[in-house]
Amino acid sequence: MKLALSQFIVIVLLFFISACGTGENVVHITVSEGKLEGLKESELARLAEIKEAKKSDERDSGLKTVIQHTPNYTIVEYLALHPDANNPTAQDYRVGGYDVLDIIVYEEPDLSREKVRISADGYLSFPLINRLKVDGLATSEIESLISFKLADGRFVLDAHVSVTVSDYKSKQFMVLGSIKAPGSYPLQARERVLDAISRAGGIDFEQGGKQGMIIRTEYPNTDYEKKVVIRINIPGLLKGGDQLSNLLLSEKDLLYIPKAENFYIIGQVKKPGSYLYQEKDITIVEAISMAGGFTRIAARNRTRIIRMENDDMEKIIHVKVDAITKAGKKGQDVSILPGDVIVVPESLF
Repeated sequence: MKLALSQFIVIVLLFFISACGTGENVVHITVSEGKLEGLKESELARLAEIKEAKKSDERDSGLKTVIQHTPNYTIVEYLALHPDANNPTAQDYRVGGYDVLDIIVYEEPDLSREKVRISADGYLSFPLINRLKVDGLATSEIESLISFKLADGRFVLDAHVSVTVSDYKSKQFMVLGSIKAPGSYPLQARERVLDAISRAGGIDFEQGGKQGMIIRTEYPNTDYEKKVVIRINIPGLLKGGDQLSNLLLSEKDLLYIPKAENFYIIGQVKKPGSYLYQEKDITIVEAISMAGGFTRIAARNRTRIIRMENDDMEKIIHVKVDAITKAGKKGQDVSILPGDVIVVPESLF
């Protein structure tokens, strides 16, 4: 009987030592092995919702994959490779099918026309000279072409012609992410990033909006078409300190302002829920503090981080939080990543 009692005392002492984190194993990592213990059914259901939402977001957008597998440049790096990308003269708007033009011939007002629509195949009709191929031309080039054709047919010599685009229809850009009115917009002449943000209703800062990028299609509609990602400084741009990021837009540009990612805390904390991941290098101790700290019945040394790395694997990081906060092992505090789920089970005692 005495032996049994001593064995019981040893077991209790070992459990106490382990729980207080005085051993070396403050943090260890395993792979998901089915149902997690110590969670209520409602907490398990919430965990399942978080996992499904994450998978759904990744499937629907596809942008994460595109960005990861596409050459990425800072704005400075991109402009070093393409010095004319922010030059309005070099990036003059070139018309295309469905654009609408106003054309004035100053010497012969009767030849002037308003709202001349370019056909789908890039032609416009004009008095005396019939159809003109204008697809891909700048307005200044169309002016010269009309003047030349009028002189060539001996209708008007040295005509002074003015061409302006009254309605932009041929080219599009998109704005997605943390924006109030995401969608596709007609590209106008010399539009820039700030113009795009304004047309899309501005940034929804409640969802994030601290980063930005342009997914650009270079050499569109050719055999050399390819995509690049240009990262831009949204806070610097909006505050006026980074005008380089106010890049001229091009056809098929996608301005993407990612929503701030979240991490989640479920289980025995005072304020479980979803938290915006807005700071770099946030740790598990700091995250739990954001959630109001542990409840009285929390199994503090059985805290886990579930990290969903892909569809096939979930990494589970077991953390003895008391060993970090009470036993002076701050150096072993674990950094939280966007999408992490912190699970604090209920104590068994």
